[in-house]
Parts: sequence; C-alpha cells; structure tokens
Amino acid sequence: MKELELKYGCNPNQKPSKIYMSDGSDLPITVLCGRPGYINFLDAFNGWQLVSELKKATGLPAATSFKHVSPAGAAVGLPLSETLAKIYWVDDLGELSPLASAYARARGADRMSSFGDFIALSDVCDVDTARLIKREVSDGVIAPGYEPEALEILKQKKKGNYNVIQIDPDYVPAALEHKEVYGITFEQGRNELNIDKDFFSNVVTENKELTDAAKMDLAIAMITLKYTQSNSVCYVKDGQAIGIGAGQQSRIHCTRLAGQKADNWWLRQCPKVMALPFKEGIKRADRDNAIDLYIGEEYMDVLADGAWENIFTEKPDVFTREEKRAWLDKLTDVALGSDAFFPFGDNIERAHKSGVKYIAQPGGSVRDDNVIETCNKYGMAMAFTGIRLFHH
Repeated sequence: MKELELKYGCNPNQKPSKIYMSDGSDLPITVLCGRPGYINFLDAFNGWQLVSELKKATGLPAATSFKHVSPAGAAVGLPLSETLAKIYWVDDLGELSPLASAYARARGADRMSSFGDFIALSDVCDVDTARLIKREVSDGVIAPGYEPEALEILKQKKKGNYNVIQIDPDYVPAALEHKEVYGITFEQGRNELNIDKDFFSNVVTENKELTDAAKMDLAIAMITLKYTQSNSVCYVKDGQAIGIGAGQQSRIHCTRLAGQKADNWWLRQCPKVMALPFKEGIKRADRDNAIDLYIGEEYMDVLADGAWENIFTEKPDVFTREEKRAWLDKLTDVALGSDAFFPFGDNIERAHKSGVKYIAQPGGSVRDDNVIETCNKYGMAMAFTGIRLFHH
C-alpha cells in the first residue's frame, strides 16, 4: 500500500487528507481493523518511536498511552503491586503478562488524560494486553504484530471499528524529515539521539549517587520527553511515568503540572482514597472522575448533599490538606527529567514536594549554580546531559 486516504485532517473541514511515502515506496504499516485518522497516525507514529526506544534502553516490553500528540503515560513491563493493580482497576484480571503490565501502568498513571487514548506497544500484542485494551475507552493501537486470538478480541471492540495498526519493526525512516507549515517546507535531521545509562554520567551535585533503578527511570523520563510537545517535564518512579507536563510556555508551569499529576497518582494510593465506598455499578471512568475531584480542591462537587448519594453508599470524610501533605511526604526516590534547562531553582523546590531525588536536564542556564545549590539543599543527585530534547 503506497498511500492511505484518511477521512479528514486534524479537523473535519480539512480535506482531502492522506498519508503516503514521498519516494513512492510502500507504507510500513498495515491497517488490520478500523479507519485511523490524521491525529490517530500522529499519535501512533510518535508512540511507536517512544516504545521502541524504551525497549532498546531497558530490555523490557514497553507501552505508551497517547493523547493529542503527547504521551499521557509511558511504562515498561515490571510487575504490578497489589496497590497499583487496584488503582488501575486491573486487580480482577489476575497476573498480567509483562506487556499488559506495561500498558496497565501507562494507562493507569493518569487515567483522566488517558481516556480515549491511542496505544503503542513495543512487542507483539498478546491476549492479556488485548483483553485489557478491549475494556478501556480507546481510539486504537499500533504494534509490530498481534497474536491471532488477541487480534480477534480487538476486532470486537467498537462494533468492529476499533483502529488496529501493524507496523513493520524493521522500517528505518530517512535521515531527513520534512513538513509543511503555511505552504513552506521545513527540513531537519531526525533526532536519532541514543539515551542509555551513560547519558547521565555528568553528575554536577554533591550527591553523585545514581542507582541503576534511578538511571532506568531517568532514561524513561528523557525518552518520554523526546516525544512530548515542548516545553515538557516528566516525573518517573519504578519504571513508569507518573506525571507528564506538556506544551507549557513556562518551565515552572510544566514542573507544576507534571508534579500535580504525580501527586494525584500517589494520593490515589492512600488507604483513605482506596477505601472510598463506591456504589455498585459505578463505571471506571466515573470512579476516576470522582476520585480526581475528591483528592483535589473541588472536593465538594462530590461530597455536597445531593451529590455524594449518586456515587457513594455513605458520605466520605473530607480528605484534608494536612492529611494529603502527610501522605505526599511518604513519596520518595522519584526521578525527574526536563527537555530543556531549568532557569530557576523554583523548579527544584516544586519537584522536592513530589518526592524527587534524581534529576536529569541539559544544563546551560546562567543560573545553573542556583539550581545546583537548591538540589544540594535537598540531597538530590542531578545530571547535566548537555542535550536539549524539544519536540514540535
């Protein structure tokens, strides 16, 4: 297949629309089900690059959950704890395969943002992963292959219209990239930067200790940022992104946004939140929305009389600011990556509130000394990579 006609472009009024290879060669993908759109393919191709690089860097199966051309979550296939299985709503599925665990983590870290996602998988989609995908609200998936039973499960989704794309894992894109804006063609070399454990060798803080687990988490953060709309910051813990701040004009806003998402991920694990008395029959998305409100500043939207009765069997106590802070103080050993340098120490102050211990960023700010000094105040280890990772 040399070209594929799309329903429309970014919006319904943008027609005609298609994807094709400029050199006339065959596309490296096969659509096995559905009719993916313009934005679906942007998510699919960016997501595929991300999970491919995560697999290369860690040796583990990887998955990402994309929304609006940025990842809402990304993870590698480490086993799920009992707590994580519960807050990701997969505790009824038994022990998951490594690939399914990767997607459960990628989807579950920020379920609000992942709702209606496009999925990318580094490995052949197995039955466990297909069963998990089938019950989530999602637009489609891209993978290098599908087990026959897994493909049949996915084909049942959305009344047979779920988007399933198979990509040639041996496809190598051209060294130069082109795109048009306002009728003008832009050309640049592809970002082929290889991120591995040696990427974090220049540790500039008093604390020089980067554990192997920290290096893996930092690699996950930086690879995720490589395919996140800039400016961007990513918090990672135990092999998964727990907070991604994308597309903000100010870096501190990225750090705050990603930090709030990381905080929410941790607050959802608090016993008080896990014990919320939901009524029978409340859908997962409605539970996610209720939890998001309950742990946030708008908690009265679900606790007011006339509201809580629709969701809970009994009225929960308010999750006080003091209780939340006490629980957040238990979050430790978080890794943080930034796609460009931190211009002020305020980013480090905010990161500290979300348990950050390890940081990777390019460095090069005129206030690097202030940023390093702030890290030293909290005993953080920070590596300067010397390389910016903007993505647009």
